[in-house]
Amino acid sequence: MNIGEFKMINGRLMGWIATRTIDLPRLYLRKVESSNDRAPAFEIGALNVGNRVVQIGALWQAIANATGEVFLQGSIDDPSLPEPLPIALFGKLEEGFRVAWRRPQRRDDFFAPSRGQRGDDGGMGEGAGDMGDRGGFGGSTAGADGTLMGAGGAGEAPLVDDDVPF
Repeated sequence: MNIGEFKMINGRLMGWIATRTIDLPRLYLRKVESSNDRAPAFEIGALNVGNRVVQIGALWQAIANATGEVFLQGSIDDPSLPEPLPIALFGKLEEGFRVAWRRPQRRDDFFAPSRGQRGDDGGMGEGAGDMGDRGGFGGSTAGADGTLMGAGGAGEAPLVDDDVPF
């Protein structure tokens, strides 16, 4: 979804971003000069209530895997926002940029691989945390009747001390 634009105006990259709850009418992009490969390509600035330009985000150059298109991606963040706003800028310096926003996809932490050793087949090695179809939680320690299983042998009392004071 497009939520703004940036264009070259009097030698400065200026633009705006607006959503239903956010209105940033005067934003600035400042090119970052750095020899560090991990440095952003641009810093995003906005005027605060005292008419000072403050940095509210940064953009890094990225390349789309499917098309090879070069674009800028980053986020806007400020203590007044409930969470950072991820954005991407598409276009060219000479023509201007469209600002797009996409809701980030949530990661499903329950299906992330465990940190155990991987076997030769790429799977998890024995004892490294069987994820199976249980979502990564491993096997149950409760029997069919709800009692603790596997703490002692069959018929033995579980090795649990319920008399520990809090």
